[in-house]
This record gives sequence, C-alpha cells and structure tokens, in this order.
Amino acid sequence: MRQDLPAEGRPLSDLLDDIRTRVLPYPMGNGHPRFFGWVNSAPSVAGVLVAPIAAALNPSCAGGDHAGVLLEHTVLRWLADLVGYPHRPGGGLLTSGASMATVVALAAARQHAAGRDGVDVREDGLYGRPPMVLYVSAEGHSCLRKAAELLGLGSRQVRIVPVDDGFRMDVDALRTLVARDVRAGLRPFCVAASAGTVNTGAVDPLDEIADVAAAHGLWFHVDGAYGALGALAGNAGYLGMARADSLVLDPHKWLGVPVDCGCVLWRDPALTRSTFSLVPAYLRDDHDGGIGWFSEYGPEQTRPFRALRTWATMSHLGRDGIIRLVDTTVRLAQRLAAMIDAAPDFELLAPVGTSIVAFRYRPVDRDDKLDELNRRIPAAVQHRGSAFLTGTQLAGAEALRACLLNPATTEDDLALLLDEIRAAAEIRP
Repeated sequence: MRQDLPAEGRPLSDLLDDIRTRVLPYPMGNGHPRFFGWVNSAPSVAGVLVAPIAAALNPSCAGGDHAGVLLEHTVLRWLADLVGYPHRPGGGLLTSGASMATVVALAAARQHAAGRDGVDVREDGLYGRPPMVLYVSAEGHSCLRKAAELLGLGSRQVRIVPVDDGFRMDVDALRTLVARDVRAGLRPFCVAASAGTVNTGAVDPLDEIADVAAAHGLWFHVDGAYGALGALAGNAGYLGMARADSLVLDPHKWLGVPVDCGCVLWRDPALTRSTFSLVPAYLRDDHDGGIGWFSEYGPEQTRPFRALRTWATMSHLGRDGIIRLVDTTVRLAQRLAAMIDAAPDFELLAPVGTSIVAFRYRPVDRDDKLDELNRRIPAAVQHRGSAFLTGTQLAGAEALRACLLNPATTEDDLALLLDEIRAAAEIRP
C-alpha cells in the first residue's frame, strides 16, 4: 500500500521476485478445501492454464469476427443449455459478475415496462411518470438494490417481500404487495426471485412467482448467480426457472472459472439490444450476421476475453464432470448438515437444498449471549488458521454459514471445521 511508483522501470525478474515474496505468501485462501466463506470457489486448473493466453491475445470482445467473440457465443449457448434455459442467438452476455449482469437485466426490464406504457425511457428518462416498483425477497442479494439505485428507480421503490420458514419468498405476500402498489397508482414492473440465496442457498418457489409475474405483466428475473447450477442436482425446486425473462448466473462461482466471469441470459435479445444499442459510424459493422456486437447488449464497450477461461473450464469438466461437481458439493453440504444435527452443541438454522449450510454454535452449558458468541466465531476461526468461514444474520439472529464449492473438500475437513468452531468459541474476546 505504501509503495511509490518507481521513476525508472524495473527488470521483469525483479517483479517476479516481488510477486514470489510479497504476493504469493498472502493469498485470499479460496483455493483451500477448508475455505468455506462467502461464495468464492477455487480456480479451475483449466481456467488458470489459459488465462495468460487470453491476456497475451488481449482482444476487445465488443464485437467483430474473431475467436473471442465466437467463443463467447459458444459458452453462452452451453451455459443456457446446462441449466435448461431457452437460448436464441444474441440471448446472453458475459459480464464482470452478477452485479453488472443484474444492471443489464433490470435495465431491459425497465425498458420493457416503459415501452408498454408508451414511453421511450432512453429518450425521456423516468421523469413525470409513476414510480416503477421492484419486488425482491428479504433474502435477495444486495446487487438488486444497487441496480435499482443506479437505474434511477430508487431504493424506496424496492419492496422487500417476506420469506417463509425455509427462507423462500412468500408468494402470498408478493401478491398482496403488488395489489397494494397498483391501488396506490404505482407501476409494478419486475419481480426478482432467487435460485440459491447467499445466506442459505434457498430457492424461491420460481414457478409460482412466474405465475404472479404473468398475471400482473411483470418482468420475471431470476438471480441464480450462485445457485442456478443447483438445478443439475435434480432439485425440483428449480421448476419455473426457464420461464424467467432474464437469468443471472456466475461461471466464476460454482463452476470455478477464474474471476471475473458473470453471465446474464435473456429471453428476448431484440429487447435487450434496444435497451443498450448505440453504434457510432466508427463502430459500424456490416458483417455482424444480424445479431450485432456484444457491446450493443450492455454498458461495456471494451470487453475482456472472458470466454476463454469459461470455455476451457467447461470443456475440461464436460457436462458429466459439471454434474459430478454439483452433486459432490451438495452431498458434502448435506453431510455437514447431518453432522450438525447429530451434535448437541450445534443447531441447523435452515434447510439444506444446495451447497450452503447455515447454522450456529450453541454450547450445551449456556443459552445466553449466543448472538455475541456466534458473531465473534468467524474471526476467531480465521486467526487459528486451519479453516475459514463467514457469518451472517438469519431471522435477526447471528449465524454461521459454510459454502461448499471445492470438490477436494472431505468429510474430515467438515469434522475439523466443527472442532475449530468449538475451539474458537473458547477464545476470550
């Protein structure tokens, strides 16, 4: 942090020495099989292998007839097919991550709603029209609120829909909120459901929410950044995901593609293109095959070669390997949940349907100050140095959560995690 920019250039050998001594010894740690924090996977070997090639080619994947663009079309089709989402040419975009993918999706939703009202929101903005309302689960990701703020909708127009005992969106509550806003003269325009929340991995009742969206003319958006691939584990809760107008999923999460690589898929390419397309004369391409450039479907003009890492990762695993990866990590999460249920000093806080386990430590000899205890456990575990997990809040209570994405994790690692939590709890603040 305190380095000064050198006045004269340094030899590459010196830079490599610095990296070896000052960078490599201090990783984030997400490649380790006992890294259970947030949603940060270990990088795929294939993705790491080809990353220098993408950097050496250094293309802009805005558009044109070159490998970076053609490969992106391929991996978008692969990703859509993998999760059973309908795909048409031009029906997707690789992004920096789910945050940018969500901005793209909600911008298209805003454009769609305004167009149905006879307004060109690109030309006239949102001035002088009823506020547009977005509906988000209480367990929805913060990127949805950020997108609403960036798009000029305002967080005041983001309705937080309550969840049920399984931390899934309450569909009856959604119906009530939409009806109330219609009576108030507001403009409901989009409902954003989750296919795998960050807190618990919960999958909202997607098919029922799609019915509500259809009944009220709402854009149906699904945030599957982490959990969309969970559909490969045979979970019937994903029924309805294919009905979404837009779907976000992050190859750099469960698939392990080295960051950054997010993805947004949409049902109607023409609508998204009309939301973003702006082609000055110096970027005109009369040989784009009618689909246009990727830069016409999102805010980025210069776009990195994200597709190579994704293509290499998916090709190396194959469809069967991707399914094994998902099945393995889901099975590990279920095993951890069973270990927690069997332990008298732990408490499972949510059903386990994907690869996230939400729980807390509850010593048998005490029942007070549990929030304080569980709030300090993650840092204490990290300081011990053998495992890493993060905390959160569920239903107002402090909780621990373990996200399992690394197929190298073993049941012994899970047992060690619980022992580390027990030991960390004994450390006095």
